[in-house]
Order: sequence, then structure tokens, then C-alpha cells
Amino acid sequence: MLTSYRALPATVWTLFAGTIVNRLGYLVTPFLVFFLADRGVTGVSTTVVLGALGAGNLLGPALGGLLADRLGRRPTMLTGLVGAAAAQGALFLAPGVASMAAAAFAVSAAGSLAGPASAALMADSVSGEARRRAYALFGWGVNIGTAVAGVLGGFLAAQGYWLLFAVDAATMLLFAGIVAVRISEPPRAEAESGGGAGYGVVLRDRLMLVLLPLLGVQLFVYSLTEVALPLAVHDSGLSPAVYGAMAAVNAVLVVALQPFTTSLLAPLPPMYVQAAGGVLIAAGVALTGLADGVAGYTVSVVVWSLGEVVVAGIAASVVASLAPAHARGRYQGAFQWVWGVARFTALTGGVALYTTAGPSVLWWTALVGGAGTALATAALGRRIAARAAHELAA
Repeated sequence: MLTSYRALPATVWTLFAGTIVNRLGYLVTPFLVFFLADRGVTGVSTTVVLGALGAGNLLGPALGGLLADRLGRRPTMLTGLVGAAAAQGALFLAPGVASMAAAAFAVSAAGSLAGPASAALMADSVSGEARRRAYALFGWGVNIGTAVAGVLGGFLAAQGYWLLFAVDAATMLLFAGIVAVRISEPPRAEAESGGGAGYGVVLRDRLMLVLLPLLGVQLFVYSLTEVALPLAVHDSGLSPAVYGAMAAVNAVLVVALQPFTTSLLAPLPPMYVQAAGGVLIAAGVALTGLADGVAGYTVSVVVWSLGEVVVAGIAASVVASLAPAHARGRYQGAFQWVWGVARFTALTGGVALYTTAGPSVLWWTALVGGAGTALATAALGRRIAARAAHELAA
């Protein structure tokens, strides 16, 4: 079953290894609130810094996709990784709220700059059904690194916050070194006549303009697991340790099941699999509203984690299959920008809906919105398959 992964080219495995290294250093963001409090930054000032961190994720992917097609995959990745490492140092040394906000913006903007270039490089290296496995492998690397980082971060934070920043910067520079030594720039595809160098190529793609908002709603629902679950756990009177345990359940399930599940579901039409996974995620998030103890929260986490495993790699591979060869960076940039918007909306609008309209409104919104858009993506299956076949032939 896993033989298909071994057949992936060396570039994919290099990106996989580099991603694990990079995500092992994903330490500062989860502990940023504690670091800010240690520096005397609280209340509205904390919101300003966190808002700047979120805003950077809106600029980075869009700029990264553009640069990946204009300058190349390799230079864009190196710029983002080295820039993010420097921004980590600036954030640690920042003397005030304004400088912290600027550095936080730079951390997320530079850090997300490399994503579209990496995803485009993946599409350059593999085609057809192998792309889904390649993107799923990439996501698996993210989860492996993040799971280890969660444990490592708590230990390092107890020794001193400077260690979080040092390890974050070091892993980014190490990944940059891997890119510099092991990654070669692929041949540049020629743009079609009148294609332009900006995002007009994406905006003129009617199928993408239908698909991206649907994926955006699904990503919004998934991003609620970052904010809705801890809020619900807190309101149930349970300790933060329970939320930590739930995060561990998610990590274990994803790391253990994802490669096997992707291989098992590979023969099935991808948009139908995406729809099934989207329904599971929506149902799992909605089940959070019925939980009032550890067992209930565990059930909800298991359900949406299974959905996460099912959809692994599909959205990015579908976007890659729709992209003309000369615009792969911009297509991935547009997709990752939508992801940034979805996450930002969940962390702001999701919290607002939970605290003002009430938790039940948020759970119903997640269920109806997530399930509805999942079914809509399934309805696009034939159009996407036909378009992907056309691009592959081209």
C-alpha cells in the first residue's frame, strides 16, 4: 500500500524532510501570548500583536505565489525562510508594542511566503494521481513536526522563552540550507499569450472562482478547532490539560492514519472524498457543542480528525491540477491566501459569534456551512476532472 509513496521523486522527499525540520521549530506562535505577558504586554496590546501576526498570513501567500512564478521556486523559498528567521530575532528583541506588532507581521508574512513556492515545486515534480500522495505526504510532515513541537515547546518555554525563538530561527535556516543544497530550480514554463504576470490568470478562471470560496468555508470550519474547542473546554470547567490531551489525540490519529488512508482512498474520485471528509469535519466540530466532559470532547475530536485524514492533500492537488504550468505558484498562492482568510476569520469572527450569539449558533453554522459546501464541492467533481485532464494533456 505504501509502495506508491516510495515511488515519489527525490524533490518531494526533500521537501517532506525539510518541512518536518521546519515544523519542529513551530514553537513561538503557540506560546506567543505567554511570551507577551512575560514582557508585560496584556489586554488590547496583545490583540494588536496577534492581529498583526494574522494579517501577515494574508500578505505572505499572495506575494509568495507571485514571486514563485516570477523569480522561481527556489529563490522565493530561500527569501521566505531566511526572512522569517530574521523576523523571529526582531520579535524577541522588540522593545515595544509597535515594534512587536511589526515583527510579528514580518514573521507570518515571510514564513508564509515560502508555502506557494513549495506547493508549486511539488506540482512541477509530480503529475496526475501522484500529486495527491505528494501533497498528503507534505501535510503528514507538517503534522509530525507540529506534534513533536508541541511537546518540545512546553519544555523549552520552562527554560526560557529565548530558546523558543532560537530553535524557531535555527530550523528555518536549516530548511533554507536544505533547499539551497538539495533543490534545483525547475525549467520555467512559458506564459500563454496575454496571460499576464499577476493574479488575473486566477481571477479569469471561473471554476477556481467557484471552488475557492467553497474550500474557504470548509477551511473556516476546520480552523474553528483551533479556537472553538479551547473555548468550549474552558466553559465546561475543565482544565487546560484537557485541551492539551485533545490536541494529542488529533496528532496521534493524523500521524498514524494519514499515509494508509490516502493510499486506500486514492482510487476514488477526489472531490467525492473531499466532500466526505468535509462532512466529517463539520460533524465533528458541531459535536463539540454536545460534549460536557472528556469523553464527549474525545468523540468530537476523533470525528473531525478522521475528516482531516480523509481530505489530506486533496485540495492542494486539485488546485495544482487546474493551474496552467506557468501559473502554478499563483494558483497555490490564491489557495493559501484563502486558507489565511479562513483562519483569520475563524480566530476573529468565530470567537465573536461564540461570545455574542452563543455557542449553539457557532456549532450550527459549522455543521450547515461545512456540510453544505462539502456537497457543493462534490457537484464540481466532473468539471474538475475534465479540466484536470485537459491541463495534463497540455
